[in-house]
Amino acid sequence: MDVYREYQAKLRSPEQAVQIVKDGDWVDYSHCCSFPAALDKALAGRRDELKNVNVRGSVTCRPVQVLEQDPDNETFTYNVWHCSAIDRKYLDQGRAYHQPMLFRNCGSYYERGFAPVDVAMITVAPMDRQGNFSFGLTNCCQQEVLDAADHIILEVNRDMPVVYGVANDHIHISDVDWVVESDEPISAAPGRPASELDKKIAAQIFPYLHDGMTLQLGIGGMPNALGELIAESDLKDLGMHAEIMSDGYLKLYQSGKITNKKKPLQRGKGVFSVCLGSKELYEFLHCNQGILSAPMYYVNAAETIRQLDDFISINSCIAVDLYGQVCAESVGTRQISGTGGQLDFVTGTYMASHGKAFLAMPSMYFDAYGVGRSNILPKFTDGDIITTPRTQTPYVATEYGAVNLSGLATWQRAEALISIAHPDFRDALIKAAEKQRIWRRSNKR
Repeated sequence: MDVYREYQAKLRSPEQAVQIVKDGDWVDYSHCCSFPAALDKALAGRRDELKNVNVRGSVTCRPVQVLEQDPDNETFTYNVWHCSAIDRKYLDQGRAYHQPMLFRNCGSYYERGFAPVDVAMITVAPMDRQGNFSFGLTNCCQQEVLDAADHIILEVNRDMPVVYGVANDHIHISDVDWVVESDEPISAAPGRPASELDKKIAAQIFPYLHDGMTLQLGIGGMPNALGELIAESDLKDLGMHAEIMSDGYLKLYQSGKITNKKKPLQRGKGVFSVCLGSKELYEFLHCNQGILSAPMYYVNAAETIRQLDDFISINSCIAVDLYGQVCAESVGTRQISGTGGQLDFVTGTYMASHGKAFLAMPSMYFDAYGVGRSNILPKFTDGDIITTPRTQTPYVATEYGAVNLSGLATWQRAEALISIAHPDFRDALIKAAEKQRIWRRSNKR
């Protein structure tokens, strides 16, 4: 059948397409920019017709209409792999639920039947002459979602860029049930400006960077601050191998710092799995032969990262205790983000020759009452989720320095971490370390 005729035969309105959903179904919205905004609205419109429908998403960048139109969760339950600010709001309200995962394993949850999919709804780029739709900004575990689905609905958006991939970067018209067309804006999340504190933390990490390294940056003000430092520096011939591509990388490409010429793997090509940023970044990616998307099982695999030799990984965290345990996803039991790929990159970077991984945070914060609190704690006691175990914690950085915890005894860890704690809390941390018997008696204060 001619692909254009097949397209027309499968073309439906969003309201028609979502009729395929039935009571008790699991509906998957995929991740980030693949969020199907028009289909979400249409599905929300069936609130009074359906019962017990689970919807699964990740890093949601816009209000979710199946929740907004169902405030008491009588019909829809929203489940998230990894949290955005919007997801946190729903979680805080008890209207959504977190699904813990490692990003490198996320696709396997679908493959092994742990994450059922009755209907997959994803946003894609317009069809090409061969009948293929590019996944665009989201490779991640897109293919595994679609393979697991009983039914597939594509939301075609002309603003979704075409992005070439290492693998699993498109779907053919013959493999879908329905197609809908949408002019909803693609989800965007431009990086927030770096604060002075972000710049101070970035400055502690910058001396460890060098020409020819391959770089993984997380999302947030501190990675953006580091990107600005690199863009203004004399560093050259950097490579990109990223779980999430953000605007920080755009600055590095525009300044000529990233060339990917020295990468031992995919030489000449920057690699990412999910992109989330500004419209300018999306336009930069459209049909850009110098950048490839890749599945998360590949990007985040330790075996892949190991082959990149001079690999530098930089991610944020929330708190660290004196034993070196790292929390990067919750405050007490309140879910903030998710494990995501932090542990993946900590593991893989350690395996890479000359690899260095950094987990960065401010040394302190002010609580709701304006009281200063240390982000370096004696021990975790309030239900905080441990993202990186102490046995794998690499460099930890604050505005007061960066320390490598690999191979250190408990007293050495306590000493190193207290050295980068805020000065106002160091005496109290020393007393706690003494009480916990992890402070060397002969150590000078």
